[in-house]
Amino acid sequence: MIDTGLYDYFNDPVSLLGLITFFLLLISLPLSFWSISENKISNNVKFLVALSNIIIAFQLSIRWIQSGHFPVSNLYESLCFLTWACTFSQLLVEKYFKSPYISAFSIPVSLLIISFASFALPENLKLSSPLVPALRSTWLIMHVSVIMTSYAALIIGSIISFAIFFTDKQSELQIRTNSMGIGSFHQKISSSSSKFNEESFQLFEHNFLNNSEFLDSVSYRIITFGFLLLTLGLITGAVWANEAWGTWWSWDPKETWALICWLIYAAYLHVRLIRGWQGRKPAIFAVCGLLTIFICYIGVNLLGVGLHSYGWFF
Repeated sequence: MIDTGLYDYFNDPVSLLGLITFFLLLISLPLSFWSISENKISNNVKFLVALSNIIIAFQLSIRWIQSGHFPVSNLYESLCFLTWACTFSQLLVEKYFKSPYISAFSIPVSLLIISFASFALPENLKLSSPLVPALRSTWLIMHVSVIMTSYAALIIGSIISFAIFFTDKQSELQIRTNSMGIGSFHQKISSSSSKFNEESFQLFEHNFLNNSEFLDSVSYRIITFGFLLLTLGLITGAVWANEAWGTWWSWDPKETWALICWLIYAAYLHVRLIRGWQGRKPAIFAVCGLLTIFICYIGVNLLGVGLHSYGWFF
């Protein structure tokens, strides 16, 4: 006799593709840890993550066609979109910054998100539903896609920053650069090159930075990009709120936590740019920001409070 739950997965292409994504990321997880021991990037891991990204994009496209609107009408769809954004961010980061640590720390996050979406959510939150009148706006794609992409960038950047606590624990992080090309590295490169480009960064990576310093530099760049997207997302959200509800800011729980998240990452950038902090100290801010994102995105939704909530417990 076929298990009913398993039959539901094979009967619904959206759920099935989400399940396939889960298994691909699950297979890639131990391979990513193995690549750390070999101290090189695994092409197999990159292939599995890229395939996961394509499959989840195909899944979202199917749901978009089925529902007739951008697939963020419930928590399941938005979690799948976040998985796509996280895997895409990981692939983009790995293209420019070569380190096996990026996959090893990014894949568990994507795996956790798609696992929660596929196995933890009740069936009623997985079903596509019509948009409420306030969401029937051209701002939907603009605001939600920017916010979700900012979350993905901040999550990947923060988890890479968190990795600093587990690498080169016996060594002190030296302030050789503030990630803007200042310091001994900048002086060294300036003597041989007038332009800071990818080649000079590779020289920096292999001759100046240990693993912790490299991850610190990479996470700083990703978080900066995510912070800019989050700022744009808050602005577009305020404009949309004024159009839909007649007010720019209503101190809705999700709005409040989004502002707290913005302030934490603003503090992260402040201590790096103004105070010159590097390494484990700003990583504490990044970890706090990561926890705030999950409270803002998951916690508020599951409690079923506010205008932005999908609801679950109440």
